[in-house]
Amino acid sequence: MFDKLEAIEERYNDVLKELSGADVASDQNKFKKLMKEQSDLLPIVESYRQYKNAKKTIEDSLEILDTESDEELKEMAKEELAAAKKDLESIEETLKIQLLPKDENDDKNVVMEIRAGAGGDEAALFAAELYRMYCRFAELNGWKTELVSFNEMGLGGMKEVVFMVNGQGAYSKLKYESGVHRVQRVPVTESGGRIHTSTATVAVMPEAEDVDVEIDMNDCKFDVFRASGNGGQCVNTTDSAVRLTHIPTGIVISCQDEKSQLKNKDKALKVLKSRLYDLELQKKQQAEAAQRRSQVGTGDRSEKIKTYNFPENRVTDHRIKFTSYRLANILDGDLFELIENDIAADQAARLSAQE
Repeated sequence: MFDKLEAIEERYNDVLKELSGADVASDQNKFKKLMKEQSDLLPIVESYRQYKNAKKTIEDSLEILDTESDEELKEMAKEELAAAKKDLESIEETLKIQLLPKDENDDKNVVMEIRAGAGGDEAALFAAELYRMYCRFAELNGWKTELVSFNEMGLGGMKEVVFMVNGQGAYSKLKYESGVHRVQRVPVTESGGRIHTSTATVAVMPEAEDVDVEIDMNDCKFDVFRASGNGGQCVNTTDSAVRLTHIPTGIVISCQDEKSQLKNKDKALKVLKSRLYDLELQKKQQAEAAQRRSQVGTGDRSEKIKTYNFPENRVTDHRIKFTSYRLANILDGDLFELIENDIAADQAARLSAQE
């Protein structure tokens, strides 16, 4: 591990030298690449330097205890030794986590799809609540959301909604939300006061870049139609909405959020690229099934991952056996505690798999 850390620190110093060079400012692509690499390496280098400082403190304290006769100095050395040993253990654990292979998609934007499952109108209402929850979570993180398409139902529900989340590290946090979300409550349509169970499915896909997926435009069929729903004076008056069909896979994407047909076409292509890229990721994950089972599920869309129980005011993450009794806060976008626990469980499982 320490040979690797030495190599990382050496590379970090090389990157700093390259960034200070006169030629790098004229090459924006190279500059951005180096800045990204520096940003990725810095936390590891800082931890490694803290580790070396703690090791030096331990060595110095042991030397004082062996050579000094002054009892006061020896007592101070004992205290420093105990504190440095404790720091060393903590830093070692941090370094182990920092050296875990990083998901290449973690820094990417996200395409999310929420679809109502079992439960009719109640499932559609729940899907709409999940959409609002993720929009609020994005806002709290300083990310931006862009609506792509939606299919509304009565009472304010959504049969399905597709949207993008743009922001640094969006996929690193939201990837844990893929799967079946279950709600248990008395629906507004229930006159007898009985608790119903309904579901919605959430799919989280990293936004594909041009280097990730190449699309042959001959494989794409575009249809235009008039947008429906809330959209101002352009709704039902211009053929601005776009329906994209990818012939080889049969994937169909509708985009109606923008007033411009060209912008809707561009958004639909972004979603298609992300779906195709996600299909490749799914294949890769299935090929590494043993490794995937050791992690918090991020790929199996049929997996029931969370239950939102209104009578008990709780949200339970079934993958990590974690329950929070802060249902209202969570639905208002406060997903931080849940996602932090998912990340910690994922890291622990991957560390265990390496041992």
